[in-house]
Amino acid sequence: MFRKILYPTDFSDVSKKALDYIKQLKKGGAEAVILVHVIDQRGIRAIEWSAAATALKMEQELMAQAGEDLKKIEEILKKWGFQVETRLEIGFPVREILNVEKEEDASVIVIGSHGKSNLEEMFLGSVSEKVARKCTKPILIIKR
Repeated sequence: MFRKILYPTDFSDVSKKALDYIKQLKKGGAEAVILVHVIDQRGIRAIEWSAAATALKMEQELMAQAGEDLKKIEEILKKWGFQVETRLEIGFPVREILNVEKEEDASVIVIGSHGKSNLEEMFLGSVSEKVARKCTKPILIIKR
């Protein structure tokens, strides 16, 4: 039923917990995972106003660290027998996740309920909640 899984991750504990559910979906016939991490451009843009060179360096460091973290998850997923496509995006997380959903025609989205930024979520709502409201595919939201 769910052949292609979209797995957005922010590397938080609850996001890592979603891997257990993805492993279970493999037993149900899932074949591929689109692994995506979005670096939120709002944080980078805020720094650009004060120091462009610092913002560029920060963006490069974030990209390098995220690439390493994605590689570790990709290796786990491949070990479980998944075909894996990894995407590292810069932008607004909700928008980028929804764009990937459409571009890749995912069967299901598996996402953690809360990310690393609890204060922002309290005031603005979580990324997973916004994705759930706007996505066109089934979504499995993993709680803490």
